[in-house]
Amino acid sequence: MKAITLLSSGLDSVAALAIAAKDLNIEMAITFDYGQRAREREIEYSQEICKYLGIEHRIIKLDWLSEITSTSLVNRDIEIPSLSFEDLDETVQAGITDASAKAVWVPNRNGVMLNIAGSFAESRECDYLIVGFNGEEAGTFPDNSLAYVQAMDRAFSYSTQNGVKIMAPVIELGKTEIVRRALEAKAPLEYSWSCYHGREIPCGECESCVRRARAFKNVGVKDPLLKRLGI
Repeated sequence: MKAITLLSSGLDSVAALAIAAKDLNIEMAITFDYGQRAREREIEYSQEICKYLGIEHRIIKLDWLSEITSTSLVNRDIEIPSLSFEDLDETVQAGITDASAKAVWVPNRNGVMLNIAGSFAESRECDYLIVGFNGEEAGTFPDNSLAYVQAMDRAFSYSTQNGVKIMAPVIELGKTEIVRRALEAKAPLEYSWSCYHGREIPCGECESCVRRARAFKNVGVKDPLLKRLGI
């Protein structure tokens, strides 16, 4: 069976790709440029990942999406929230992660990307779209949830002739288990970029960085990206 993968170079998408590649023929990886702060780093790292795995890589620009996005993931005039490990525990201070999610929300981003990728999948007679949606982020990002995947599968059953389906290998997992599965699958995590910023090194303070750092700490392994960068 054949598949196309959505690849941001983030921990989740890289883990999902490596896990799915065991059983599927990956036709192409698609990376989207919608004006996000980390787009240059995400594209660079996604290219390295595709070279490593021998996968065709396509970059799709969505300039119009950046034009209608006012939140901090795109708007440089607004600060991206900084979090700590404690902030991720909703029993300590409820609402912090909800506010962080709203601060980086991009209007219907996953819906747009899945439908574009679905067109490529249908045209190439691919059975699946691989995504890194996961259980930990589904709590604040509903378009990471199993319910959303099921809804998109139903939509694709109408909008694609071959009934493209979404494969989400880490849909029920938290970040710690994702790291474990990624390491087992020998995913090239040294070229996995999770930070919301596009600097030379990860900021270590945005929600994505903090969730990633906590996961590697829980597993007891140094992050291969930080090791490669000499941090």
